[in-house]
Amino acid sequence: MTIRVLVADDQDIVRAGLTIILDAQPGIEVVGQAADGREAVRLARRLRPDVCLLDIRMPDVDGIEATRQLAGPDVEDPLAVVVITTFDLDEYVHGALKAGARGFLLKDAGPALLTQAVQAAAHGDALIAPSITARLLATFAQTAGSSPAQPIEPLTSREEEVLIPVAQGRTNSEIADELHISLSTVKTHLAALMRKLDARNRVEIAMWAHETGRIKT
Repeated sequence: MTIRVLVADDQDIVRAGLTIILDAQPGIEVVGQAADGREAVRLARRLRPDVCLLDIRMPDVDGIEATRQLAGPDVEDPLAVVVITTFDLDEYVHGALKAGARGFLLKDAGPALLTQAVQAAAHGDALIAPSITARLLATFAQTAGSSPAQPIEPLTSREEEVLIPVAQGRTNSEIADELHISLSTVKTHLAALMRKLDARNRVEIAMWAHETGRIKT
């Protein structure tokens, strides 16, 4: 099945480059391009792509607000959003993740990581650029200002074990190999973590792990 992608970036050369890279990948097709957040939201609602790749800094409606409109907690049928940014410590990234983004990458991540992120998002997973995961999330955990929510139920020891690699940006397959458990077992624990932490996706699970000090930089 072909993964349909919408690319939104206010810089023509960046938007064209991302489109060329993605269109060159087997099983991925760019079905729409937008130069600002307002156009991205309009196109995404009309085209219903499998993944929306949004730049954070765009005119009119920025990537955070576009993400909120497409994937926020009040959206009845949210779309998968991956946020891209130029800076590895960008305060807007945290807002985008809170708004419902499924993952984020740096613009210089390269074709392989970009492709992995799109594929992960399309399959309900998430990819956080490993090079910036710990530092970025830990930084915002220190400056968040509010106490993290407590789990609805205590986490089991195995759920705690799964939580760590999730926060480190590992995929489900990598977690399964690392903990010597099946892929379906990983998915079961992830579902339990989302329920207990009232998290919409694995990104929010990762943020909670950093906010509670379970991941040290």
